[in-house]
Amino acid sequence: MRIGPDTRADYKTFQVVPTRWNDNDSFGHLNNAVHYSLFDSAIAGWLMENTSLDVANDEQICVVVENGCNYFEEISFPDVVTVGLRITHIGTSSVRYEIGLFRNDDLVTAARGHFVHVYVNEKSRAPEPMSDTVRALFTSILKSAD
Repeated sequence: MRIGPDTRADYKTFQVVPTRWNDNDSFGHLNNAVHYSLFDSAIAGWLMENTSLDVANDEQICVVVENGCNYFEEISFPDVVTVGLRITHIGTSSVRYEIGLFRNDDLVTAARGHFVHVYVNEKSRAPEPMSDTVRALFTSILKSAD
């Protein structure tokens, strides 16, 4: 069964991102790879704003082990995208983000994606439990059970 779009009320935190001319593909809309770049950038930006994330020096990093996207409406330059973010699962070393892309002032998502991060040791790449601080941050935008 295909999922439908979400509303802005379904997300806990937001970032506004303008599109760029080179984001469009030959069909005149954002290339699907740009959607994933927006997802990744929104998550990384939110983590950097809310934690002491230092990707160059941290002993623990997060790696993407799963992602996906459902598309509902086209986005194209010069649209402005509001990226909504929420957490739907917190494990011992993993977290599942859901990301909604809202075109301009639209109230429903043009696209909805998910990323699963696993926290690993930077050198060994072995999974490690996330810190209590990071877990608390994730809990702050955890989607409540429906």
